[in-house]
Amino acid sequence: MEYLLGIDAGSTVTKTVLFDISGNQVAQASQLVEVSQPEPGFVERDQETLLEAIILATKTTLKQVPQQVRLSISGISVTSHGDGLYFTDSLGRPTRPGIMSFDTRASGIVNRWREKGVLDRAFEISGQRAWPSSPAAILAWMSENEPEVLERSCWALPAKDAIKAQLTGVFSTDLTEASLAFTDYRTQQYSDELMEVYGLSKWKDLIPRATLSTEIIGLIKPAIARELSLATNVRVVAGAHDVDCSAIGSGVSTPGIISVVAGSFSINQTISNAPEINRNWYARNFIHQGTWMNMSISPTSSANFDWLRKILGVDDLDSIQLEIDSVSEDPSELIFTPLLFGSPFDRHIPSSITGLRSWHTRGHILRAAMEGVAMMHRVHIDYLRSTFESREIRLTGGASNNPLWCQIFADVLNLPVTTTKSTESGALGAALLAGVGVGVYPDVQSAIQQTVHIDRTYIPQPVRVKALQTLYQQFLVHTQSDLFDSPGNSQAH
Repeated sequence: MEYLLGIDAGSTVTKTVLFDISGNQVAQASQLVEVSQPEPGFVERDQETLLEAIILATKTTLKQVPQQVRLSISGISVTSHGDGLYFTDSLGRPTRPGIMSFDTRASGIVNRWREKGVLDRAFEISGQRAWPSSPAAILAWMSENEPEVLERSCWALPAKDAIKAQLTGVFSTDLTEASLAFTDYRTQQYSDELMEVYGLSKWKDLIPRATLSTEIIGLIKPAIARELSLATNVRVVAGAHDVDCSAIGSGVSTPGIISVVAGSFSINQTISNAPEINRNWYARNFIHQGTWMNMSISPTSSANFDWLRKILGVDDLDSIQLEIDSVSEDPSELIFTPLLFGSPFDRHIPSSITGLRSWHTRGHILRAAMEGVAMMHRVHIDYLRSTFESREIRLTGGASNNPLWCQIFADVLNLPVTTTKSTESGALGAALLAGVGVGVYPDVQSAIQQTVHIDRTYIPQPVRVKALQTLYQQFLVHTQSDLFDSPGNSQAH
């Protein structure tokens, strides 16, 4: 029996999950990783502390299984947040704290690029517009503000690749991460012209080579293998951006299904076999040459619900679920706009709750927040399904654990919503890429067929679809969305 290890280094929690080759979770553990905000807009974490947390989570996971199982682990892969950058020297030692995907220090640079037409020109090459935490913006900020750090750095790495470098001593990235800023969407390769457009040609050697996501990039360092009681020949596979791994771990690797991650960010993405660029989504590389992951995203998902829940004095969702369920059949009269942490639009609009009356309860407000989050996901999904085939929504993230919320997604989107049995789709996706790399599975689709199992399907309810369609039109007015005449904005879907 072989086993695979998936490491998912999230923004605040890092998880290590051990899977058997049927996709069953054998053991897992997690560790909190402190995030620092040394100045307004700065969001960082210490790279050595991050590695310590990963080692501890992995140790804790592996202590739960016999030595024979530990010695049967044939592959490891890592996934983590995209965007941001982690800088190291030639030995992989950090030259500064890692800059994370919530960081906005480069907002001024992005605004300047917008005014000077840099973003438009870069979009023509890359199929996406830089935003404050994109590697291009971060590297430009570093060049202007911390050039001495860049001078003593050898590598500017995505988060997962900085982790892999410390585990293996090998410096590389994969196709999905490479396309966060510096690749031509047509060739899917790095573009010198794009580096020139951003004014970053001086630093292009800091960007690591890009491999396929299923390529073996090295062996785990002997000292780390001994510390974890692993065999010394455990292979480490390139892996992918966490949203790509979440898609794979939930069974999405081909066109037709929209992968939705309802977590801190609203992640809405679908795969295509040809590039389609549009300012409403990012046309990024998927794990294979000749495939693209089209992502429409914003920080407008379940983190907004969690904030509101805490403001209303609810420690955990279970304690209020009966209250929400008791009003689930009441008319939807409240509109919550989940813009607490930002907006997908160029306009800066505050979050709001509209329509409150004295008879509304805490349950009504929280249900409205569930509906508002689903409606903002629909804004993004309507962008995507105006161009791409969409027959089903595959839902992961915090919202997928709540049956009422899953049904709300189905009714708001008027599409079947499916969830899977695995609760750790990101770690599973990383493990499956490792399995393909080391030869456990012949390809990713075969790996999915063997390991990913549907848990439940939620079918749209016609009466609720009609009611929520009416509410959605009001939601678009409150968010000042430009979707009023969009091909995606139709009850016919």
